[in-house]
Amino acid sequence: MKKIISVSKISRHFQVGKQVVKALKSISISINQNEYVSFMGPSGSGKSTLMNIVGCLDTPTGGEYVLNGKNVSSMSESELADVRNKEIGFVFQTFNLLPRASALDNVALPLVYAGYKKEIRDSMAMKALKSVDLTNRATHKPNELSGGQRQRVAIARALVNKPSIILADEPTGNLDSKTSEGIMDLFSKLHDTGNTIIMVTHENDIAAYSKRIVRLMDGNIESDKKNLK
Repeated sequence: MKKIISVSKISRHFQVGKQVVKALKSISISINQNEYVSFMGPSGSGKSTLMNIVGCLDTPTGGEYVLNGKNVSSMSESELADVRNKEIGFVFQTFNLLPRASALDNVALPLVYAGYKKEIRDSMAMKALKSVDLTNRATHKPNELSGGQRQRVAIARALVNKPSIILADEPTGNLDSKTSEGIMDLFSKLHDTGNTIIMVTHENDIAAYSKRIVRLMDGNIESDKKNLK
């Protein structure tokens, strides 16, 4: 199995006044292609900091992070932005959709930064919408969609560039239980078709959908187990 993520002795320290906060102390973890992993832990455990580093939104204080064969540990911000656009599809709790843009245009946004022509962008975006069963809402704006439909648009946007990993941060946090179940069933379907998914959640019933659960506590990995459910 191809290794997508290799994190070796990663630390992340923050200066808060005169105090140094060690958000991550020495984290080592590997994730293979087509794994479905949940990062769990209470507030302050380091799971969000680890997510930010894995998502190339932040750089570590120490250690090494290799993403799909590229050492991204000490890249510049512009280099990290390029890696984020090509390698990572983000799904956020708050959807992060452009309010005045259609579902199709929201999904196509990463392709604009990647330099694709409009005709190709629209074709690729429509295919991504089809994968989340939303082609009939392509011309609708976010305020014309339900919460679940908005999250499906966000998932389609994450998929459109065919990234190495899909990184989902509390993807059901703003949804009711029935809608959450539909979104998690969609993630399971995407995993079954070969996508690598990393999810950050504090909810056990949401983490139960994943195949591997990594629990963090006080900046360290407390446990890393396969989910046998």
